[in-house]
Amino acid sequence: MSLILAIETSCDETAVAVLRGCDELLASEVWSQAALHAEYGGVVPEVASRSHLSALPGLVGTALRHSKIQLSEIDAFAATCGPGLPTALLVGMAHAKGLAIGMDRPFLAINHIEGHLFSPFFGQPEILPHIGMVVSGGHTLLVDVSSFGVCRVLGSTVDDATGEAFDKVAKLLGLGYPGGVEIERMARDGDPARYAFPRGMMHSGDFQFSFSGLKTAVRYLLAREKVSIPDVCASFQEAVVEVLVEKAMAAAKACGRTCVAMSGGVSSNGRLQALALRRAEEHEIEMRFAPRDLRTDNAAMIAYVAALQLEGGGVGKLDADVHPNFDTKSFKQSRPVEAQI
Repeated sequence: MSLILAIETSCDETAVAVLRGCDELLASEVWSQAALHAEYGGVVPEVASRSHLSALPGLVGTALRHSKIQLSEIDAFAATCGPGLPTALLVGMAHAKGLAIGMDRPFLAINHIEGHLFSPFFGQPEILPHIGMVVSGGHTLLVDVSSFGVCRVLGSTVDDATGEAFDKVAKLLGLGYPGGVEIERMARDGDPARYAFPRGMMHSGDFQFSFSGLKTAVRYLLAREKVSIPDVCASFQEAVVEVLVEKAMAAAKACGRTCVAMSGGVSSNGRLQALALRRAEEHEIEMRFAPRDLRTDNAAMIAYVAALQLEGGGVGKLDADVHPNFDTKSFKQSRPVEAQI
């Protein structure tokens, strides 16, 4: 079984993992920059890349020490190539490539979205057919997965990603960063039926998402009247999770899948999980979530995808470049699938 050292630096987490095969995670180190970006209310690319550059060498050493593995024992190195912040991605890619060249080992460039997408199956040697939903600070994506590497994008956001919408609404409400955690905390004491916020694109007939109108509705409400912050948080959260869950269930029905898997940081939201589990049971669908430690950005999921690639005969390329923007061409496409909601 191959030993893989993987690096993740796509946004504001510096992460390093050591994985043996597909299931033996020897080390998974994550250093979050959330406190550094909190005063700005969002991620500052230059601050992120400089922090990655400073933290990465020590974090690699920590991962090797905790895994009790020597650098010379690593069989392959991997790093996130995108999507993400260009300068942040370059830091991780350059470091992993340098290690690969120095140790004369293969280097694998890994798609960050695939890392999230397949994380609910972490540790398994194959990916089962399913509908994958990635909900994070930068992405909202529905994917029909036939097997590892055979996927088609069903829909994505036309404006704000789910986590981005949470952050922006939290800022409007004067709450902290990251916004998703703060809104969920406040929502526990709120009434989700107090404010009738729009369910963007719920009945659009496709699997696209839109959250900018919901964010605008919150802004107009705040300008119009004095509000209960917990009720706003609960009502906003309910509007988001209803759209996510209903479109995921509709995708499973349209594609004939009996499993839905959610991943990404927003998938840790308790209300989202509860509604997804209830609706999945009603539809007789298996519901999977990524392990808690693998929902936010991490290198273990990157190592896992690298391991699957190596198992499938994949060959590393040292000339691989960063790809900051998500490109649906990296997934197999087909005719649009109609959504019945």
